[in-house]
This record gives sequence, C-alpha cells and structure tokens, in this order.
Amino acid sequence: MSLGILKRTISVATYTPKKSEIERSWHVVDAEGLILGRMATEVAQILRGKHKPTYAPHMDTGDHVIVINADKIVLTSDKAEKKMVYRHTGFPGGIRSESYATLLSKKPAEIVRQSIRGMLPKNRLGRQQLSKLQVYAGPSHPHEAQKPIPLEIKHAQARED
Repeated sequence: MSLGILKRTISVATYTPKKSEIERSWHVVDAEGLILGRMATEVAQILRGKHKPTYAPHMDTGDHVIVINADKIVLTSDKAEKKMVYRHTGFPGGIRSESYATLLSKKPAEIVRQSIRGMLPKNRLGRQQLSKLQVYAGPSHPHEAQKPIPLEIKHAQARED
C-alpha cells in the first residue's frame, strides 16, 4: 500500500476586463520643477493602468497623460552636463552622443518622452500605451476639450537649496 500525497486543486478565475468596461480619463502633469525620473515613473504607471483595480498586465487599461512645461524639468546633481544620450545612425561608426543639457535646450519634450518610454513594456502593448502620452515644452496644450484632471506628484518636487 503506497501513501500518496493528496493534491488539492483550487480553481481561481483570473479577472480580465472587457474593452467596454475600460474607462479612460485624462490627466495633466505640470513638469515645472519636477525631477525627471521620479515624474516618469508615476506617468508610466498611469499609462499602464496600474493605479486602477481593473489592471491587467496583458491589456491596455491605462489613462491618457498630458505633460506640460517639459522644458522646465530638473535633472539632479550634475547629470545634465555629464549624462549622455546615445543614438546610432545605422552606418558603421555611426554612434552619436549628446549631453542632456544640449538636448534639453533643443528638444525638451523628447527627453521626457524617451524617459517614460523606457519604463513601458518593449512590445505592441507598450507602443499602444505610449500613444496615450502627449508631451509639450510650453505651458499650453490643445486638449482642453477632454477636461484633463491635474495630477500632483509631490515626491518628484526638486528641493530648493
């Protein structure tokens, strides 16, 4: 007589929201005086939908986010001068580099967009979530008709020394 271990199988249904159940809202983030990385993590979570109880990792349940004043974003320490952004032209020896300071003066919205993009999934789902992000260098945006809700990110405020 062999003693077998009794295995119990518990069936737990995984909740998957339907497309008709997903409600999207619009948020506006004023990036003036905010630290780039801390702001980017919060915006990425909202784009993914992790702040909602209906979050599903395989579906796009996130909200739309508008980031204004991207030209007034803050990089801590001396990262603006020392940290480099690399890109490649596709040709042999075609690597190009620029510091964050020069890129911030030329294309501030692109710095914010790329920082948030790096925190999203690297697949179709991530590209779909990134399409819900709008970044503007100045204080105005053309999305007033959507009635965006202001989003305060308290822990991303740069210190006043």
